[in-house]
Amino acid sequence: MPNNIILASKSKVRKDILEKNNIACDVKPSYVDEEMVKESLLNEKASPEIISKNLAELKANKVSLINHEKVVLGADSVIDLDGELISKPQHRKEALLILKKLNGKEHHLISSVCISKNGSMIWNYTDKAKLRMKDFSERELEDYLAKISDSALFAYNVYQIEGEGRKLFSEITGDENTIMGLPIQQIKEYLKQIK
Repeated sequence: MPNNIILASKSKVRKDILEKNNIACDVKPSYVDEEMVKESLLNEKASPEIISKNLAELKANKVSLINHEKVVLGADSVIDLDGELISKPQHRKEALLILKKLNGKEHHLISSVCISKNGSMIWNYTDKAKLRMKDFSERELEDYLAKISDSALFAYNVYQIEGEGRKLFSEITGDENTIMGLPIQQIKEYLKQIK
């Protein structure tokens, strides 16, 4: 396993997951224009899963190009609601709209990871978790959002599965690390194979 990898993300959650699993990392965000990439892929009728995979690969490759010989990990997570892509909210009004869309429904949280070296992908993996949100009134959703800090709200999409967000769901099927943005078991298995 490499002594140190580069995480091509400013996500504190992803960094914490790596560190909890004894994977040392340097953080070097990719600054990929995600909205532009999503818009382009949506115009080509790409599925949320394809968009997530493409973004993870773009992030890893971009950082890998300027960090030769280093192992770079890129990641991306999106919500798939019956084929509709739902991205992280940009502001609180949008967060409320997203929660209203998910209210009482089942959706998938898709997390894709890509490992690159010398500007090219050497491994990737995508995992899905299924979540069913309970039915809430608009007031209950507003009360929930009022309890969530801006940093948490904009980092974790609209729910924090390891905190207040767990209460939103009647059913969760899948790996919690995937829901938080990093399917760590598969990453560890792959890293064991490389020097």
